[in-house]
Amino acid sequence: MSSATDAVPGRERLVDQAYRQIRDAIVAVRLQPGAPLDEKALSASLGLGLTPIRDALKRLTLEKLAVAYPRRGTFVSRINIADEARLTEIRVELEGLAAALAAERATEDDRAVLLTLLDDLEHGSHERADHTELDTRVHRAIYAAARNEFLESTLNQYVNLAMRIWNFCLREQQASDEHIRSQREVVEAIVRGDALTARMAAEQHLRGFSEEMRSTIHATR
Repeated sequence: MSSATDAVPGRERLVDQAYRQIRDAIVAVRLQPGAPLDEKALSASLGLGLTPIRDALKRLTLEKLAVAYPRRGTFVSRINIADEARLTEIRVELEGLAAALAAERATEDDRAVLLTLLDDLEHGSHERADHTELDTRVHRAIYAAARNEFLESTLNQYVNLAMRIWNFCLREQQASDEHIRSQREVVEAIVRGDALTARMAAEQHLRGFSEEMRSTIHATR
């Protein structure tokens, strides 16, 4: 799902609306791992027909946020915390590339969106669910500004999986000022067109958050 579509829900197709709303509930862990995704219940709660719900669930299954079992139905996929390290390995490289491309290709509108989202992130709630949602919007805006639909699609899938793990593991933790500061470094480098600094800042931002999550998990064991 492109972040451009996320930004203008009024223009979404019905299947895109269904996908986005179910995806966001799964990523925020409002729909718990293993929970059934009943088509009729989702249709009633979202006010959408069964066809867009079914198509959205098929897409979520392909993106590993849901799993379908013959004759049993579709369920929210389980969370494997070990996946976070493997996702970070991939994302560090691709997030750096996206930030560098965004620094080279972002339009004035892209830069304005990024700065607005950054302001929301800095002055918004430090509650984990609220912060992660805003942080994810910043990432999606960077992917869109990179102007590479293949990179954007891939990174959106990876960020969905990673943010769900972080929401699940860090739900009792407040967002740190250091994490917000490092996100500012990424956005500011993109806005001033500094591709090399943007790449390095994006890589460091992601590594730092991943290390924070792992440290929190080890401390609670």
